[in-house]
Amino acid sequence: MSAKILKKGEEFFSICDLIDQLHDNPRIDECGAVFSFEGIVRGREAGKKINRLKLTTNDIQKTETQLLELIREIEEKSQVMEISVVHYVGEFHTGETLFIVAVAGPHREEALKAMIEVIERTKFELDFKKEEYTDKGTNIIMSGG
Repeated sequence: MSAKILKKGEEFFSICDLIDQLHDNPRIDECGAVFSFEGIVRGREAGKKINRLKLTTNDIQKTETQLLELIREIEEKSQVMEISVVHYVGEFHTGETLFIVAVAGPHREEALKAMIEVIERTKFELDFKKEEYTDKGTNIIMSGG
């Protein structure tokens, strides 16, 4: 299990890096499925063009600890072998990566469900503030916390 909240440009991880981490798990031979997800900045939403996005959290260490707890809970509940997550904060343009997740589990159904739960709970439970700069103005979206 690994979880990182990183400032954009501080360190870079790709989906392949996370999948490699999963394959390094000594229990990988018990797995039959690996799923991955890459969340990127969308350029259009509800009739508006998004120019850029700023994502922040008040306390990176606290948010990372909460993310680790969330992942630990999901791993135990779903009985997947390993979950790795990287979530970036900073300023992003359309097409740039904000969030990556990789999950390894014994079967595809529980691995996929675990990945979806990580995505949804991270979005709604962790303390992120998203500012969308659009052609119609700025929108502030708070989540979790």
